[in-house]
Amino acid sequence: MKILYQPLSLLASVVGGILASVAFHQLWKVGTGQKDAPDAKDEDRSWSEVLTAAAVQGAVFGGVKALVDRGAATGFKKATGTWPKKSKKK
Repeated sequence: MKILYQPLSLLASVVGGILASVAFHQLWKVGTGQKDAPDAKDEDRSWSEVLTAAAVQGAVFGGVKALVDRGAATGFKKATGTWPKKSKKK
């Protein structure tokens, strides 16, 4: 079953990354009124702006990743009747 789950998981990760990027940029635009979030190497932006953007981006990406991973696992269980096993890290 692990072999069946891996392509689904990979596709979900790619889609999740795209969704997270769009969500972050929209959130930043609505929250700050600025078109683009500050880049760490942008000399004209303050430390607080850069760190705030990084923290918000990390939270959005982490939340979307959890949502997508859980959704993919739930969908896999509905389709196959088994929950995908957690991979062992070496």
